[in-house]
Amino acid sequence: MIKLRSKRFCRSSSKLSGGSGNVNKIKGGEKGCCGGMSEIKWELRPGGMLVQKRDTGESVGEGMITVRVSSTVSKWHDISIEATSTFGELKMILSLVTGLEPGEQRLLFKGKEREDGEYLHMVGVRDKDKVLLLEDPATKERKLYGLAGDQSIGAPFHTISV
Repeated sequence: MIKLRSKRFCRSSSKLSGGSGNVNKIKGGEKGCCGGMSEIKWELRPGGMLVQKRDTGESVGEGMITVRVSSTVSKWHDISIEATSTFGELKMILSLVTGLEPGEQRLLFKGKEREDGEYLHMVGVRDKDKVLLLEDPATKERKLYGLAGDQSIGAPFHTISV
């Protein structure tokens, strides 16, 4: 059986604001507090949960990451983007690089197509991860047959009266 020590927690008069991405500090060693305790950093996650910030390395969902986007076997793009961005924002950046509109793009990560509203860090995209870019098959077919976006396919034959 393992015996656990209880930890002493102290409170400070610092305010915790609800803005996204704010890091608030509670300093130890203040008068009437748990003397000599190091400062505690807090972060607000996108889901609204206030959690203690990790000290080791960079916390998940912070800073810039580089995502390698592969459109074909031999063609790829390295995109630098915020880890807290959405796949829709990644599509906007890719539209500048590839010329495909965001609606014509399909992004796959870990074998699943991702929706525009999903956050990169919530799905598990980390620095130097690979994302597959596919062109929407319906758009590809429209381009192949030379149809504009809103035109419908007409009759395959024309009736000629004599």
